[in-house]
Amino acid sequence: MRSSKYIQLTLDQARKPIPGVHGGWRPNAGRPRGRTTVPHDARPAHIARYPLHVTLRLRDGAPNIASDWLMRVVRSAIAAAQRTELRVVEFNVLANHIHLVVEANDSHALSRGIQGLSVRIVRHVNRRARRRGKLFATRFHCRALMSPRDVRNVLRYVLLNRRHHDKTTRFDREWIDPCSSAAWFDGWCAPIRGRGELLAMPPPTVRARTWLLAIGWRRRGLLRFDEAPT
Repeated sequence: MRSSKYIQLTLDQARKPIPGVHGGWRPNAGRPRGRTTVPHDARPAHIARYPLHVTLRLRDGAPNIASDWLMRVVRSAIAAAQRTELRVVEFNVLANHIHLVVEANDSHALSRGIQGLSVRIVRHVNRRARRRGKLFATRFHCRALMSPRDVRNVLRYVLLNRRHHDKTTRFDREWIDPCSSAAWFDGWCAPIRGRGELLAMPPPTVRARTWLLAIGWRRRGLLRFDEAPT
């Protein structure tokens, strides 16, 4: 009978790496605990009447795209990416991620539209920053907003996000974020003061078409400049 060349190892032996052999036990080997990327599961079919909250995260080492010298090209990229099938209604650009409130005709329009927007931002930022390579870390995360309360909460979170993240700055009560679409947002409960340089620009965003984002959320009350995002 032909003898096997394999020898059954003890547990302690199996835990020791074998020189020149790939695989086997290694310190910290195996699937990492917790997930740090967006899973590649199929997304639920999108229904056009629901707006969406989309988040794009940047790779480690990417430039701070919320810098004044890069915000102009980011706004230009958003404006150039506007399509009938996918519309960016509100946004906020932070150091390492971007929040968007968008409307899309269907799932295909959503995927293609966000992909096109991402490509435009990468090209604009890389050209301005004189860099090459990828900018975004993973595929985008999105959540459909199905009620007026949902929409209002997300608008508050997106437009007032920097108040939530920046714990060192004391913001004026009527301060609006220049790295967001707050200057062109028409849902504030009081007139905007200041930011004339932004108001003089053509808005990079477009007006909402869905009932929830154009009308429905307002029944919960217009936004105050000093609301705390949750």
